[in-house]
Amino acid sequence: MQEIIEKLLILQDRDRKLLRVTQELAHIGPEREGLRAKASSTQTQLETAKLRVKQIESERKQRDLEIEAKKSQIEKYLNQQLLTRKNEEYKALTHEIEMAKEVIFKIEDAEIVLMEQAEAAQKDVARATAEAAAAKKLVDDQIGKLDQREANLKKELTELTAGRTQLAAVVDDSTRNRYERIFKSKGENVVVGVEHSACGGCHMKLPAQVVTNCRAQQAEIVTCPNCGRILYFTSDMSLTAAD
Repeated sequence: MQEIIEKLLILQDRDRKLLRVTQELAHIGPEREGLRAKASSTQTQLETAKLRVKQIESERKQRDLEIEAKKSQIEKYLNQQLLTRKNEEYKALTHEIEMAKEVIFKIEDAEIVLMEQAEAAQKDVARATAEAAAAKKLVDDQIGKLDQREANLKKELTELTAGRTQLAAVVDDSTRNRYERIFKSKGENVVVGVEHSACGGCHMKLPAQVVTNCRAQQAEIVTCPNCGRILYFTSDMSLTAAD
């Protein structure tokens, strides 16, 4: 194998590791935000459940005030009855008292419903509290692991980048520039082997002369006429065309 090909393969391996680490780092941020959103969702559910309890309690207090108001009216009507000497006025006050009592009965029935709703709402709060606490613990643990993973990857990235600079320096400028252009456009498979007389990158059949040049391992780099990738050949590769 040509010396330049060996250098490029080593460089390519380093670039693949750099790409993997960079991609993993890019995923950590969104994953962390996703976890925080999950915890926030359970917290929102808890706050909603608590708000429902407060609303029910407020409604019950309002009903209590309405009952007290009706009782005050009844007391007022009773006092008026004691003072009136007119039969029609007395009957009218009696009617108002009965109407007020009916309203009180209806409000008390509504309060019973509210009490049942309050009991259910308190159970929802208890459930949501447990779920929010469990979610927070789980998310905190997972975020802690992500933070540690991120720190490790950043350290690895720094080391890989420093090593990459040294590996790239031993490749001549022209070849390195060609390699980097292909890496940018084609991805991590830049230097590929010849298998079954086809390019290991685009898998297109290669002209016989190109295969011959690869086998000759001349000083000049051989590229695929279809995709432009850099080709190499080793004795353990098969030139027999695939079925």
